[in-house]
Amino acid sequence: MKSATAFRTISEVSAELNVPQHVLRFWETKFPQIRPLKRGGGRRYYRPEDVELLRRIQALLYEERYTIKGVQRLLKEGRTADPTPPLPEDADDEDTPPADDLMAAHTMADGGEPTALPGDLRHEIAMVLDELKALRGVLSRLSGQNGRKG
Repeated sequence: MKSATAFRTISEVSAELNVPQHVLRFWETKFPQIRPLKRGGGRRYYRPEDVELLRRIQALLYEERYTIKGVQRLLKEGRTADPTPPLPEDADDEDTPPADDLMAAHTMADGGEPTALPGDLRHEIAMVLDELKALRGVLSRLSGQNGRKG
């Protein structure tokens, strides 16, 4: 067994995290914080801090159910240990009601007093909003491409 400070190959990290190698390579394209050393022939060698970061990304994506965009935001803000996700900012989307308005609408739906939403429900709503924004962007790009072809 290698020491904790030893560099690891992509196959070793893949086996340790139980994640396919192609997923690790994909994560490298999405998270610039992951910077394995590359030797001759393009072989990757992950530092212990890279492996820890990959482990945290894996937990955020698979266990805490963040989107890639959500994990990118957390890493950018340096908040990878925060178990409750931030609500997405909708300032750039005029058609989308702010997440706080959605939360208020939900808590008032029964006609009663507003109550705080549980963290898991806030997380689910934040994930749905992220996905909807991503889909809106895809649709926008597709409609732009179709307009140029016509």
